[in-house]
Amino acid sequence: MGLLDEILRSGRLSPLFQPVIDLDNGRVYGYESLIRGPSDTDLHMPEALFGEARRHGVHPLVEHASAASGLRAFQDAAPAGSCLFLNMSASALLHFWVQWGASMPARLLDACAIEPDRVIIELTEHDPVYPDMRVLTEILRALRAHGVRLALDDYGVGHASLQLWSEAQPDLVKIDRYFFHGIAHDERRQKLVRAILSVAQCLGTPTVAEGVETAEDLAIVRDLGIRYAQGWFLGYPATRPNTEVSPQVRQVLNERLPSRGAARVPGATAATLRVQAPFVSPSRHTNDDVHRLFGEHKGMHAVAVVDDDNRPLGIINRRDFTERYAQRYTRELFGRDACTTFMNNQPVLVDVHASIDQLSHVLVSDDQRYLVDGFIITRDGNYDGLGTGEALVRSVTEMRIEAARYANPLTSLPGNIPISQHIGSLLDGGVDFITCYCDLNHFKPFNDVYGYWRGDDMIQLCATIIRHHCDPQRDFVGHVGGDDFVILFRSPDWRERAERIIQGFNQNAIDLYDDEGRARGGIEAEDRYGVMRSFPFVTLSIGALQVTPQSGVRIRPEDIASAAARVKHQVKHGNVPLVLEPYLPAGAL
Repeated sequence: MGLLDEILRSGRLSPLFQPVIDLDNGRVYGYESLIRGPSDTDLHMPEALFGEARRHGVHPLVEHASAASGLRAFQDAAPAGSCLFLNMSASALLHFWVQWGASMPARLLDACAIEPDRVIIELTEHDPVYPDMRVLTEILRALRAHGVRLALDDYGVGHASLQLWSEAQPDLVKIDRYFFHGIAHDERRQKLVRAILSVAQCLGTPTVAEGVETAEDLAIVRDLGIRYAQGWFLGYPATRPNTEVSPQVRQVLNERLPSRGAARVPGATAATLRVQAPFVSPSRHTNDDVHRLFGEHKGMHAVAVVDDDNRPLGIINRRDFTERYAQRYTRELFGRDACTTFMNNQPVLVDVHASIDQLSHVLVSDDQRYLVDGFIITRDGNYDGLGTGEALVRSVTEMRIEAARYANPLTSLPGNIPISQHIGSLLDGGVDFITCYCDLNHFKPFNDVYGYWRGDDMIQLCATIIRHHCDPQRDFVGHVGGDDFVILFRSPDWRERAERIIQGFNQNAIDLYDDEGRARGGIEAEDRYGVMRSFPFVTLSIGALQVTPQSGVRIRPEDIASAAARVKHQVKHGNVPLVLEPYLPAGAL
């Protein structure tokens, strides 16, 4: 206890700042304050420091001192507009609530002059017993009334429960690092994260992925649609906040996923939704300027706020702004203030090259303000124009209707045209992928004996099993027609997935035979020459083609389709379930 007393008295706690990245715009959103004790003591690392504090029952004092240290250091070095994540336990908040009452929020932040809305308290808990939920809710309500935002930390482990999420109504939920360690190669972790994201969508809560340590894991996090992330790959903790996002991170975030399952209309990108509109900057424009701008442009639904480097900071909705400005004394109080006063500082940002299909995720996003605010269109991270929610909804709806025209009526999977368009998207993007051509062996005799109703059941079974073993975020499944399917794999474990598809289908297909057929091991039917003979159970074969786009070599989707069909025939006649061949363009060595 003597060392803890000395650390607290002398203020020997030091914060490190780890960036939290906004994956939508590739910029630093904020920083988590990670505290360290004196480096020359056994209490340097946080586990030892806070463990010792809890053993002596003084962890609220250590947490308060840690928060004050982080606030002071952040105030001196914080980039404009960024926020600070501070870790506080529920029991520490309760301690100070009892001690200070309603003044607790102000006293927690009296170490600096940072605006309260730039402070996010991460609710952590290492103690075995939580405060009464009603009391905790009252404490959190007081913090929020003061302007402080709240995040639920380490969701999915420990005491971070669904009940706490529902009752606390946090502004952010940080999903524990356990779920993201090696998520690129762990399908179970991906399913668990998708389940958590479903809850987040229902409750309207943005999420943060913690512990992202590799480029592959970041790519999955990006593909899952998670808004924010932190981890060693995104930035190490440092004594001063690092404002730059590394080129390696930018490369991952700039990779554009081709549309999945929808017909791709040439030119159907965010550029078709762009409305050229003036913007304002806090260094040059006031709220009075925004008011004049809306008066001069009667049809403008919103205005973007950008920094001096032309990068978006927020968006100001016309209706909200004019309603506030019409209130008594608002113009007198805020007219000469910077134009950021009434802006939404978390606008939807859309790259000008993003396809309309990629934008469909906005329609089911956590933040539905895009319907009235619209969204900002960017080019290489810079402001390029505005888009309206109405135009986006209309375009996505038209695209879905167009896609339905080309879907296979039996399986509802994309047909020939969307398959070719998706191959084209992959080739245009220079993406390595595996084209798998799937075919059912001995299907025609089965269809002749049992009829097309049972034949349709067999085809639908195949479609169901293929979809079950494919990653909807990375892989594309199409139905050419009849018993032919195409899979465009981007999953690194594609071979294991393909083998599970073959095994799953071969096992389940037997159930579609009658008792006599199962006992016999197949059926008796005429072959193509009219001769009666025995046919074994229907099985699945897959011919796989490894496609690696090469700079300067033009490859057409029909070339890939033809090559994949040839591999399929080799598999079918070679009596092997799975064969992989590399694709060699004409003229390649």
